[in-house]
Amino acid sequence: MSGPRLDVVQDSAGLELHAGGVWNVEVATPPCGDALSAIEALGPGDVLRYDTSELAAWDTGLLALLLRIEQVATERDVTIDRSGLPDGARRLLALAESSPARDDARRDTGKAPWLDRVGASTIAAAEYADGSVEFLGESTGAISRFFIGRGRYRKRDLWLLVQQAGAGALPIVSLVSFLLGAILAFVGAVQLQQFGATIYVANLVGVAMARDMGALMTGIVMAGRSGAAYAAQLGSMKVNQETDALVTLGISPVEFLVVPRVIALSSMMPLLTLYSVLMGIAGGALVAIAMLDLSLTTYWNQTIEALSMSGLLGGLFKAFVYGILIALAGCRQGMRCGGSASAVGDAATAAVVSSIVAIISAAGLFAWVFYVLGI
Repeated sequence: MSGPRLDVVQDSAGLELHAGGVWNVEVATPPCGDALSAIEALGPGDVLRYDTSELAAWDTGLLALLLRIEQVATERDVTIDRSGLPDGARRLLALAESSPARDDARRDTGKAPWLDRVGASTIAAAEYADGSVEFLGESTGAISRFFIGRGRYRKRDLWLLVQQAGAGALPIVSLVSFLLGAILAFVGAVQLQQFGATIYVANLVGVAMARDMGALMTGIVMAGRSGAAYAAQLGSMKVNQETDALVTLGISPVEFLVVPRVIALSSMMPLLTLYSVLMGIAGGALVAIAMLDLSLTTYWNQTIEALSMSGLLGGLFKAFVYGILIALAGCRQGMRCGGSASAVGDAATAAVVSSIVAIISAAGLFAWVFYVLGI
């Protein structure tokens, strides 16, 4: 079977296009510049005809070319005679004409001037910041009503969220924290062995986990687990207009949906962090016992001496703040989700990114504050 072929035949009545061979999207279509140039030379009263008697097979590759040719012919007020086309092609072209494309259906690929792009980005950033401040204020008011007993929520939903954010996260927190403690012990052992101070591996692991790494790693894990889940849940409810139904019933979506998630995650984060610290110490102890020939009693006593109550409480306070940031970021992205199915995935992705950025930023701020306070 031969490849696609397009011949142009001009006569007194107008123009006739001869299409032959196999036309499909997998084979490159022949150049149509001659046909378009010939059509542009026509005028009102001329006729465009087709001859497809030598056409072996066709698919949408032929239709795409016909639509392009007939668009030029229509602009020149040329009469189009489709009697020479296959029946299927005539029906598909008629269907395409019966459903014209919307003016905004095609994306403008032209690149706007840089000043326009800067202005559009600035306006979008300002609108996002304004919406975030409004959401934060509404959430603060709703949380205040929760603590004075005037919040409108379902208690069973709150307990379910507590279970999901607490016990449901133990496996992944256990694995990450144990391996993190082992990694810290490995890194510390390589350096401390040079000075014969391997006993201080316990100090390194204990202090690092209690002050920063326990809360930080738990926050990152929960950002990917709970933050994305909150964004996906609220985004799906937004797409299904369930949040609009709450507004119709006179119930604030922030009060009914956001506050229980913020309370559940912020209350579970300190407990998960305390568990993470213990798992990290256990991971470090395994390395110390197996690699450094330290006894479990020696390692534990050294860890207890290194830890301070202020450092441990500081780490738990950081975890509490991280929990609030993760929940607010996830719920914020879910509440501003668009109306399409793909918007739910975009909201979940944005929730994870914004949560991690907020956690890292808060960790840097806490490091400076605690240094100034001497904690």
